[in-house]
Amino acid sequence: MNIRKMKKTAAAAAVLVVILAGCRKNTTQNDDAEASFAVNTYKTSAERLDDYLEFGGDVVASSVVNILPDTAGKVSKKLVTVGDFVKKNQILAYIDPSRPGMTYSENPVKAPVAGTVTSFPFSVGATASPAAPLGQISSTGQLEIQINVAERFVSRIKRNQSAVVTLDAYPGEKFSARVFEISPVLDTSTRTLKVKLQLEPPDPRVKAGMYARVKLITEELTGVIVVPYDALVVRDDKSYVFVVERTAAGTAVTAAEIGQTGISAVVHLHQVTPGIHVDDKLEIRGGLNAGDEIVMRGQSLLNDGSKVNIMTAR
Repeated sequence: MNIRKMKKTAAAAAVLVVILAGCRKNTTQNDDAEASFAVNTYKTSAERLDDYLEFGGDVVASSVVNILPDTAGKVSKKLVTVGDFVKKNQILAYIDPSRPGMTYSENPVKAPVAGTVTSFPFSVGATASPAAPLGQISSTGQLEIQINVAERFVSRIKRNQSAVVTLDAYPGEKFSARVFEISPVLDTSTRTLKVKLQLEPPDPRVKAGMYARVKLITEELTGVIVVPYDALVVRDDKSYVFVVERTAAGTAVTAAEIGQTGISAVVHLHQVTPGIHVDDKLEIRGGLNAGDEIVMRGQSLLNDGSKVNIMTAR
């Protein structure tokens, strides 16, 4: 082989090396680009988390007393209507005990207690007797909520327990209540415990007969790390979250850039100790600090050291 051919061969080999190096570089760049995952993140903080039990209940008057006549006969006069407030011993109606061939004086029917007349279905001319109440008087100014607690939850119920009440009549509004009475025995037919609550403070908009949804607070945690439940990753029966280490052009992000989106970052897998799970929130008892930024969505394909692109941050 002459010298000219040797030079041509060497030049061709050099060009081939350059082409292969360029292809390798492009392949590496493409791999790096493909390895960047889009995620949403969440910045942790010390929060309050309340665990609760949820029940349905009825709003009832704290006191309901039947109106009973002293004698049998026909209602000759009716002096009150439903909704009237009456005083104790106020005359509500008159009963005429007369019979064919016998005439008696009218007998007054008096209020046994003070309160609001909530039922008085008898009309003038109707027959009444001491065996059947003419109506009812209730203390509508003092309402209570009655719920029935299943036997398996009895150990989590106690006096003065706080609760949050919602009513269909006022959607979106929340009313505060507190447990003031717990039955000492369970109903043997339903295996439930009757529990009574009072609104604090009372609200005149709430009426007896309304259906109440009660969230009974069983545990109150303050100053704990709370994360979205979906942020938890379980691998090999252990619990983890991905903690974000933000980077910009290969360097740490400044404090002013924390919370911004569209910034590249690296995530690291941190093992955590989960606590109570309430709705879509999870208490973290160990493995995280307040202020840590974690991946809350898009973590299923991540591994320790994965590169991510932060799309949204909360």
